[in-house]
Amino acid sequence: MISPSTAPSPVPAPDPAPASYVGARRFSVAPMMDWTDRHCRAFHRTLTRRALLYTEMVTAQAVLRGDRDHLLGFDGGEHPLALQLGGSDPALLAQAARIGADYGYDEINLNVGCPSDRVQSGRFGACLMREPDLVADCVAAMRGAVTVPVTVKCRIGVDDQDPEESLYTLVDACAAAGVEQFIVHARKAWLQGLSPKENRDIPPLDHALVRRLKADRPGLAIMLNGGLASLDQAQAEASGLDGVMLGRAAYHDPGLLGAVDGRLFGETAPPVTPEAAIAAYRPYMARQLAAGTSLAAMSRHMLGLFQGRPGARAWRRIMTVEAVRPGAGLEVVDRALAALRPAREPQVAGSD
Repeated sequence: MISPSTAPSPVPAPDPAPASYVGARRFSVAPMMDWTDRHCRAFHRTLTRRALLYTEMVTAQAVLRGDRDHLLGFDGGEHPLALQLGGSDPALLAQAARIGADYGYDEINLNVGCPSDRVQSGRFGACLMREPDLVADCVAAMRGAVTVPVTVKCRIGVDDQDPEESLYTLVDACAAAGVEQFIVHARKAWLQGLSPKENRDIPPLDHALVRRLKADRPGLAIMLNGGLASLDQAQAEASGLDGVMLGRAAYHDPGLLGAVDGRLFGETAPPVTPEAAIAAYRPYMARQLAAGTSLAAMSRHMLGLFQGRPGARAWRRIMTVEAVRPGAGLEVVDRALAALRPAREPQVAGSD
């Protein structure tokens, strides 16, 4: 497993200048369970130098009792990078935050938004919207343990709460404890009657409430999450706020990340193409394969890279079917890329 002292060299990127945490909150990729693992993040970093990347949520208990290198290790090229923690015990969260900071994370984030049953049973995630004083105690303890920023990702409320009241109460309590940055998923979480998947789509969005929060609390950094389906929408919604966070759109269509640095951060370099991203990711894949990681563990994050482009179906088919075979290596990626080329020639009726 990768530890801070043995992290491999950064993933080659189109621009080798190191990324900085400063200003990275302008655009971030959401923490997503089972998706934003270290291989996903290393891949996303080849597409954007500037975006802030997040880990999957890791519980404080797991950090303290589990395999830390497995849970917290990351490639040196992933910065700027935030660790998202789950929990509700201030002392345990403080210990976990300190460990995360020692691993080199640029930010420690507390999850106050996940609606899953497992999270509720552990008394963390979205159900903490009902306990703002406890959340404030948690972040105060975390801030006392680390020097990197401690941030909060939350919903606008849960179940029968008044969103205006619940959101402001939580934010004000955490701000009083010293938190200055909030990522707000602009939906309620309905903990009774909806699955986690349904909670990502069914509760209505209220982007206007998040904008009012920013207007009423101008000294706080407010980032918007939820319902942002494209880079065009993200860029439009970023106006007047401190940043935006994309989740499923960035994962299923990662190619859009290639334009983030220019459109959201004002850089003048041309967008990173999917082909350039694969070339930059290739040394990372080679190192991981040599260390015993399966190709499928990495290739699954790349399936949507050519979304909407000729040959995307052939790319997905080869990467899906062949990457899982024992001993699969970079030759699978080469075959998938080769399958794209004929598809980019003039199309005829009935072709892919």
